[in-house]
Amino acid sequence: MNKKIAIDLLDDGGNALYVSERKIYPRSVSGTFQTWRNVAVVVLLGMFYVFPWLRWDGRQAVLFDLPARKFYVFGLNFWPQDFFLLAVLMIIAGLSLFFFTAIAGRLWCGYACPQTVWTEVFLWMERWTEGDRNARMKLDAAPWSAHKLLRKGGKHLLWLVFALWTGFTFVGFFTPITDLAARVPFFGSAPGWGGWETFWVLFYALATWGNAGFLREQVCKYMCPYARFQSAMFDRNTLIIAYDPMRGEPRGPRKRGLSSVLERARGLLDPATAYDYVFRAARQGNAVSLGAAGTTAVTDVGLVAQPLPKFEPEQLGDCIDCTICVQVCPTGIDIRNGLQYECIACGACIDACDSVMDKLGYPKGLIRYSTQNAIDGKPTRVARPRVLLYGVLLLALCAAWAWGVTHRSPLIAEVLRDRNALYREAADARIENTYTLKLVNKDVEPRSFRIRVEAPSGIELRGGPQTVDADAEQVLNLPLVLSAPHDVRGKQAITFRVERADGAADASVASTFFGPM
Repeated sequence: MNKKIAIDLLDDGGNALYVSERKIYPRSVSGTFQTWRNVAVVVLLGMFYVFPWLRWDGRQAVLFDLPARKFYVFGLNFWPQDFFLLAVLMIIAGLSLFFFTAIAGRLWCGYACPQTVWTEVFLWMERWTEGDRNARMKLDAAPWSAHKLLRKGGKHLLWLVFALWTGFTFVGFFTPITDLAARVPFFGSAPGWGGWETFWVLFYALATWGNAGFLREQVCKYMCPYARFQSAMFDRNTLIIAYDPMRGEPRGPRKRGLSSVLERARGLLDPATAYDYVFRAARQGNAVSLGAAGTTAVTDVGLVAQPLPKFEPEQLGDCIDCTICVQVCPTGIDIRNGLQYECIACGACIDACDSVMDKLGYPKGLIRYSTQNAIDGKPTRVARPRVLLYGVLLLALCAAWAWGVTHRSPLIAEVLRDRNALYREAADARIENTYTLKLVNKDVEPRSFRIRVEAPSGIELRGGPQTVDADAEQVLNLPLVLSAPHDVRGKQAITFRVERADGAADASVASTFFGPM
């Protein structure tokens, strides 16, 4: 009972409490999925950088005016009273993530996540200045020289300019961007940027530079919670990027002329044998020398694997163990080891493998978008109860949100009764109550409004029904006086009616009129 259990918290040198991350050098790749990723980058970043400069009805098309507590999105404007619409929109976004993840895996991560999009652009700039994978690795390993300083300095200069542009654009969504550009420090007019504007430009630029330039895949692996709880949304019918071990194993190099297993007598392996080869190859294949990362049971350090035997050419599968699928992976994993939480479903390994299969004259699809059931030769169900439930809820929420946006009242009317006195007697012996009507024209156009009162016992609006003009998005505070005969007694229920002159909108506000008891 007194025996101590040794716990090793430090490395062999006793210098660290964590394992440092090796640098990943993704290799450039071309193909169908890379084309779609490039399109997504151009479209999404185009929206981000262009939208603040667009004009709509004489104002910035997309502007989140926090001091005025108003958001503008093209022809729509949102007031604080519309906050519930923002809440519904966030629910829709979350439910959309569940819905598309259940059907097609991590589409968001691979094609639309800001971390993925900006990292892709930073990789483009890195390749332009330092070259592709092998050139970058050679440059990093070389001693410092004028050539290396020029390459590295050029890269970081591009990164810095792009990051500052990103920070400036981000702030331009909250401060009119033309005004922000006119006050650029050292170049624009006085007084320059305010303290908070400067802080957020620099903060967002630093975050972009750090996340997309240095942290990269570590954000996806350690900082983003989505990778951790995706397993709760996946099942064997979810579309994932998967390697077909029954076709690909046993892997290994071969001479040209050997046909695909789909055309040979060997055919496909049984799943048990194929996955056993995957398990053993994960510990002695070429990917091991690359230091392929990834969290999967196949690479569990507590398991022992027997070495693979030497196979005859006719026994080999279609995988030639070229490791290009590992080299192009932005998170540095070996997809052949199975589904791993580090996989962002970008499809780079599919494009890389398909190009190799083309060169060998083999059918494409050794690595492909598929379901685990399909890989194992079992039927796949797309219309599953969970997917149907997500879909129905998503459609209902989208319809409700669209209805709420299109049926919002373009005016706000609130009535505050004068609480200093219940009533007062006028010189003509009539009883008067005083009110303040707060009228908000939410429209971006000037409007006219008619004001009247519905009340019993001869209570009427002094001066009769009124018509007032309100400028675009103007807030009016209008004093109103209700008058009644001297014989009106007690508490009387009344209703103020506010109607837009064109009849397109109206509002009713209930209040009370007090007379002598």
